[in-house]
Amino acid sequence: MDKKPPVKKAATPRSRSAVKPPATKAPNGGVEKNPANVVANPVTPSSAKKEATTTAEVTSAQKSPTKRHLHEGTATKNKSAHDTKGRVAIYVKKKTLDYELELKRLQIELLKLQNHVKEHDLRVVMIFEGRDAAGKGGTIKRITEHLNPRGARVVALEKPSDRERRQWFFQRYIQHLPTGGEIVLFDRSWYNRAMVEPIMGFCTDEQNKRFIKDVPLFEQMLVKDGIKLFKFYFSVSKAEQLARFQARETDPLKQFKISPVDMEAQNLWDQYSVKKFQMLSETNRTIAPWTIIRSDNKKLARLNTIKYILKKTDYDGKLDSKFFKPDPDILISGIKELKLMEDLLMTPGDLPG
Repeated sequence: MDKKPPVKKAATPRSRSAVKPPATKAPNGGVEKNPANVVANPVTPSSAKKEATTTAEVTSAQKSPTKRHLHEGTATKNKSAHDTKGRVAIYVKKKTLDYELELKRLQIELLKLQNHVKEHDLRVVMIFEGRDAAGKGGTIKRITEHLNPRGARVVALEKPSDRERRQWFFQRYIQHLPTGGEIVLFDRSWYNRAMVEPIMGFCTDEQNKRFIKDVPLFEQMLVKDGIKLFKFYFSVSKAEQLARFQARETDPLKQFKISPVDMEAQNLWDQYSVKKFQMLSETNRTIAPWTIIRSDNKKLARLNTIKYILKKTDYDGKLDSKFFKPDPDILISGIKELKLMEDLLMTPGDLPG
């Protein structure tokens, strides 16, 4: 029987992208694997469109990076992290990282200070005054953030009750003064009667005048009895105050700060300036001086406030004094502020907040 010749299978055409380009000699005598005249991966209209879209998205992302507000301390905490699993790359401003590092160093010093206060049975009072949205609460938060709550208290009193209104004015504050080994921070204090109360009609002119005469004697009693007293006034500009009021309206984490008198503070700006001058001129005494904090820049205000506290207090293990040098544009003495205000008193709109 005759054998049938074998049937040759037709070669299956292969796409050009799958064809291995022929090797050619390179100019140096070697083998050039992919010469320029051979297309290994041809660009089709659909792939070209896809690539162009991807490129456009990347370019757009580079030009307009997504902005996120990082929780304070995030940059410092993750700065040296080597484990990249579950992490994404982020970029922070160098000044943000510098701020966090300096704040951490100062907070460690505050812990040393608190230990010293406890060991030596000392009493410390810090008063934080200023206009609404001046940055008082934010600074208090950074001071107390890592302190032992058993030895540090924040006092932020509500409006006086009917019973308290019939007491001696200072009585409601005296019960919150520190015992030995304690630090007490007043987020607003008895100085409500110097500015807010007379301007908003919460006290009479006679009550305001009596307070202005009595408070230097009251503070003298505290200091002579051994209490270390710090008095900080946070000075914010009118434009910055307005910006912070507006931020409160849109930020759900800040809406608890919204007060019906917020916009009144803007409308009554000049009256507050005059009362501030009166308060400083009558209560800035050598035994209990005021320290003014320019607070349009919140971070610098916080750092300089803490530096001043540490600079003015001796404690074991204290860093060199060069670490506590305040910025003269941020931290100003009460005397210097009074001189500046005296020069501008005829134009209240130009007075510092």
